[in-house]
Amino acid sequence: MTDQIVSGLNIQEPWASFLINGTKSVETRSYPLPKKYEGVELALIATPGRSRKFKARIIGTITFSHSFKYENVFDFESDYQRHLVSIDHKDYGWKNNNTKYGWVVSDKKKLNSPIDAPSKRGIIFTRGCCLTTETL
Repeated sequence: MTDQIVSGLNIQEPWASFLINGTKSVETRSYPLPKKYEGVELALIATPGRSRKFKARIIGTITFSHSFKYENVFDFESDYQRHLVSIDHKDYGWKNNNTKYGWVVSDKKKLNSPIDAPSKRGIIFTRGCCLTTETL
């Protein structure tokens, strides 16, 4: 059994499960993927968001190859099948005064069973996520 310490990415449910199950292949954000995380395996931390129905947990690992900018609402809407966010979603949809980026998933691995996320997490990224070969 070997421990692997990696950074993690916090993503609310149901989006996290959509990503790890392959239903969603592009994560949308209002900023590009930081260059230091391109091609880097990250722990995928599923968070409950406002529901608070469960504690944050690591459900797998995810790697993004790159990010790109959506130039307009038409481009964003046309890519729905990959990102699964409706243009009118109140929190994550298209907003005319904001920029939208797509982070392209290049690899993902689902854990055999979820594990607790670190208790101290950042708002977006979390340091010190411990994975073992038994969990992968």
